Amino acid sequence: MTPGERSDLVNTLPGTTEEQPFGPDVDVFEVGGKIFALLSPGASGSASLKCDPQWAIDQSGRYGAVTPGYHLSNRHWNTVMLDGRVPDQMLESMVVHSYDRVVAGRLQALRRRWVRPI
Repeated sequence: MTPGERSDLVNTLPGTTEEQPFGPDVDVFEVGGKIFALLSPGASGSASLKCDPQWAIDQSGRYGAVTPGYHLSNRHWNTVMLDGRVPDQMLESMVVHSYDRVVAGRLQALRRRWVRPI
């Protein structure tokens, strides 16, 4: 998956906003004012994604490119090296899982704005 495809994938999720508060080397994606993804815009870099604690353990055991969140809560975040070791379909699932985790934590009235079509 190219950097553009990764960015397009994240931006298709309802209510997503993209910023670069840490400078041009990190794209920060939020929904409802809460971060759910941090992506390095380069060809090979990393993605930090929010995740269920048990799922985080499972994914890091399954893929060598998945480690506890870099500079984030190791329990609730994974960092994924974008070097091809994680299949694109799995990376997409991780992004959607991260988004869903953040949306689930928002007030019900706000969640209705970001319900993804199935």
